[in-house]
Amino acid sequence: QVQLIESGGGLVQAGGSLRLSCAASGRTFSDYDMAWFRQAPGKEREFVAAINTGSSNKLYADSAKGRFTISRDNAKNTMYLQMNRLKPEDTAVYYCAADSNRLVLWRTPQHYGYWGQGTQVTVSS
Repeated sequence: QVQLIESGGGLVQAGGSLRLSCAASGRTFSDYDMAWFRQAPGKEREFVAAINTGSSNKLYADSAKGRFTISRDNAKNTMYLQMNRLKPEDTAVYYCAADSNRLVLWRTPQHYGYWGQGTQVTVSS
């Protein structure tokens, strides 16, 4: 199993930037495709971005394209989400997730078997 811990969340003004990190421990990090999801109060968990084990394939939600960048450093067992030009509607708890099947990059949370505890991102207007 892999254990995931997110960090880097916080309060930022609209137009600002944050970089989230997801540190993995346990099994080999490079065995997993990874993803970021977010969940706002009263809403379902939604896909943000995903990255395959070798970083050769990345997938973004339309809301993230052009503003967010997903990356990973397998040597450091860490995945990142650089978020620029943040908007109030980006306010949510952000979760990292891992998929050991490595078939395709999934947009749906049920395909990810391992989750972190989440980190709060709040964007003020």
